[in-house]
Amino acid sequence: MISLNRATLRRGARALLENTTFTLHAGWRVGVVGRNGTGKSSLFSAFLGDLSADSGDISVPRHLTIASVAQETPALPDEALAFVLDGDAELRQLQRALAAAEAAHDALKIGVLHERLNQIDAYAANARAARLLHGLGFGSAEQAQPVASFSGGWRMRLNLAKALMCRSDLLLLDEPTNHLDLDTVIWLQNWLLGYPGTLLMISHDREFLDAVTDHTLHLEASTATLYTGNYSQFERQRAEKLRLQASAYTQQQAQIAHLQSFIDRFKAKATKARQAQSRVKALERMELIAPAHWDSAFSFQFPVPDKLPAPLIRFDKASVGYPGKTVLGGLKLHIAPGDRIGLLGANGAGKSTLVRTLAGELAALTGEVMRAPDLRIGYFAQHQVEHLDMNATPLLHLRRIDAADGGNATEQQLRDFLGGFNFRGDRVYETVAPFSGGEKARLALALVVWRKPNLLLLDEPTNHLDLDMRHALEMALAEYGGAVVLVSHDRHLLNATTDQFWLVHQGSCTPFDGDLQDYAQLLAKGDASTPAPSRAASQAHARKHDAASQRERLKPLRDAVKKLDTQMAKLQKELDKIDAQFHAEDFYQRTAPDQMATLGKQQTELRAQLEGLEEQWLSASEQIEAIQADA
Repeated sequence: MISLNRATLRRGARALLENTTFTLHAGWRVGVVGRNGTGKSSLFSAFLGDLSADSGDISVPRHLTIASVAQETPALPDEALAFVLDGDAELRQLQRALAAAEAAHDALKIGVLHERLNQIDAYAANARAARLLHGLGFGSAEQAQPVASFSGGWRMRLNLAKALMCRSDLLLLDEPTNHLDLDTVIWLQNWLLGYPGTLLMISHDREFLDAVTDHTLHLEASTATLYTGNYSQFERQRAEKLRLQASAYTQQQAQIAHLQSFIDRFKAKATKARQAQSRVKALERMELIAPAHWDSAFSFQFPVPDKLPAPLIRFDKASVGYPGKTVLGGLKLHIAPGDRIGLLGANGAGKSTLVRTLAGELAALTGEVMRAPDLRIGYFAQHQVEHLDMNATPLLHLRRIDAADGGNATEQQLRDFLGGFNFRGDRVYETVAPFSGGEKARLALALVVWRKPNLLLLDEPTNHLDLDMRHALEMALAEYGGAVVLVSHDRHLLNATTDQFWLVHQGSCTPFDGDLQDYAQLLAKGDASTPAPSRAASQAHARKHDAASQRERLKPLRDAVKKLDTQMAKLQKELDKIDAQFHAEDFYQRTAPDQMATLGKQQTELRAQLEGLEEQWLSASEQIEAIQADA
């Protein structure tokens, strides 16, 4: 049993937790959530004994074996397998003692040590370590390589494997999925489901939290509140709690109404494809938990692209890769406005290479790549975060982007925009160098959004982002009018923002006929690094001769839907302004009756126009659905 009793934790002069009390029981699987800076990692430091309470008590039983993931790994000459075996401290201690006893020819001690080694299943330890490394993406040859030969992200995987190797009573995981791909996240999820000890996990991956945890510890406003249930259950409980707070009610309802207007429109055009149904369910969940995010520090939208040419990009028999090395070949790909594509595939299969080629960072090795003249790409990847000017401020970064695009935005416009990414007040004048990883990622994303792209290429955009920022990104993508290609280990984001998947596998990229549950089952049936071929590969060949005809029939309908979307968004914006006036606190005191009547008439007319457009939109969407169903 782990407990805090009226405990206060500080970092310097700042109180992270004050007068906080909670108890965690053995065997619980607890997701630790809260905004960045609320004290989640400091709480772990306290459990490890690295940070003491300023007042009150923190109780962790002394007999517990605690495992946690080291944040850094030196460039060691040790083989990867040996490094992971070091995670079982008792095993290594017994092995050293056995070597000493054998050198001293102490038969009695040798016998005792062998008995204990047998009790802890030491003779299977190498196989256990190899399985951990394999699950985390290390091939047999890589397991024999020195730790120093791996990059930072792969060393973090080694640290994770080392922590999992420990036969622990308490496992502390701080953002364990940050440096993993989707295949490895699914493997880790399954491994943790079988972990017999107590688990405390900091994560911003809600699907991962939902699958693994049974309790949620929420850190907010210098205190911690314990909820029974996984992350989705916590969201619902917290949303209900906030609904009961009268002071927050009006703000909550405004956000819910805005969200509901989008959900109502989107539901009508959802196809019977499993991916689309998953997205509708995600949108319904958004409505349910929206109040849990009403006070989020993040709120932004992707500007409407100036032009939406079709297609945006087309690959014809293209191969991509690097000089002397073809990664993917025979690519026949087509990306049109409105496409929402999630890329699936094992680490190293070529997803990032494909995205870099789409972005124009890499040239195709062979074949034809057609790019629309008005194509405007917004590309987000982790290496762009690393290339930020550490000596420049967020305001200067955005001013440079605006100037490069021929813009003349005022400083106030730039500051207002940055405020949506929680760069407010003097923060816009601070240099980037001391920013956290999450703050740098938010700034890099803001620079992408500002440029009004009509094709978004997002390669692991949620790394270092907390749950509120991920929610804001999800909401912005839901209303984005351009095309999206997404690589992410965040299954919730994939489900909520994509409606088709491409599988990158064995040197090719083909449509994947299924959803993420199908993909997880595919991985479970075979080797996670070598998925079986997609069912869609053969089906795609059979449909090939119909594809051109179908696109020709769909284009005018899709164009009509996009035009109607723009018109409805404009009307909804005008309607929202009138609604906001009616909801203002002193509206009825300061507004003359004739003016109220005029506003009421305008409101009625706008709603009638909106309903008419929605009927046209629904008719076109139904025709699109019928054509797709016949295909």
